[in-house]
Amino acid sequence: MPFARLTAATTPTAHIGLGLAAVGRPGYINLGRDQDLPADRTPEALLARTHELLDAAYAQGVRYFDVARSYGRAEAFLAEWLNARPAVQDVVIGSKWGYTYTADWRTDAEVHEVKDHSVATFDRQRTETGMLLGERLDLYQIHSLTADSPALTDTELHARLAALAAEGVTIGFSTSGPAQADTVRAALGVEVGGEPLFRAVQSTYNLLDPSVGEALAEANEAGLSVIVKEAVANGRLAGSAAPAPLRDIAEETSTTPDAVALAAILRRPWATVVLSGAATAVQLSANLHAAVADLGDEQLERLAGLREEPAAYWQQRAKLPWH
Repeated sequence: MPFARLTAATTPTAHIGLGLAAVGRPGYINLGRDQDLPADRTPEALLARTHELLDAAYAQGVRYFDVARSYGRAEAFLAEWLNARPAVQDVVIGSKWGYTYTADWRTDAEVHEVKDHSVATFDRQRTETGMLLGERLDLYQIHSLTADSPALTDTELHARLAALAAEGVTIGFSTSGPAQADTVRAALGVEVGGEPLFRAVQSTYNLLDPSVGEALAEANEAGLSVIVKEAVANGRLAGSAAPAPLRDIAEETSTTPDAVALAAILRRPWATVVLSGAATAVQLSANLHAAVADLGDEQLERLAGLREEPAAYWQQRAKLPWH
């Protein structure tokens, strides 16, 4: 498993990853993103910002980088960074397939990405990813798997994924929506040749919606690496948007709300990697303070009170505009 590289790392931030969803394309749903990125969001400008973030993350001990076919040019930006730094061999690279980016580098596109978990899409996107990341790809995930996805029962697709696993690429899936726990448990039962197909899972888990937590613990117990995404809830748990209890605890611990939100998740014994979705170097530095933030039991109890009903959380997320 490539995640063994993280276990061998000595930096306290090795289990915080950097996701490039917010900087690989000009439009995304994170709060405050209109101020985070330059007004002129050309591919060249976002390439420069991505490389700035990757340099800062690596220098501060981050060793997992996460992209997807639908994150605009994120795979290409990451590939350029890796190719320019051949000595960087201790990182773990994950990507995802199943969504096609359709916004054509516009922020006002009616549809930004289209979901399709068919064999044809896998074949096409696996080739596209391979052309960019080549042998640097460690983890390939089905993007936003749901309990009703045909990818859970498509044996031809399973055979394709198993063949990729035989080449040394770890096969995983990501989840979204209020029924993530059902999806995780359904995926744990998928086997090829009597062996589990999936060896990694990436789910949305944060102080507002921790409902998938028990299922992720079960996945980790079954031997899967667990990646947590949207730990600051697309900006709802950061800065002035953060709820008052979170801001209070950040002040008590001399950190920031986003660092507290990530720190609470890093305490989970099943969390292999917790992703930062930072769009600026300042945000990244604040996120990385999570690795040393000291939270007491009473503070964690107060944070648990921020929990929302999953349906309400995902309804609110669906309303976030593409900036």
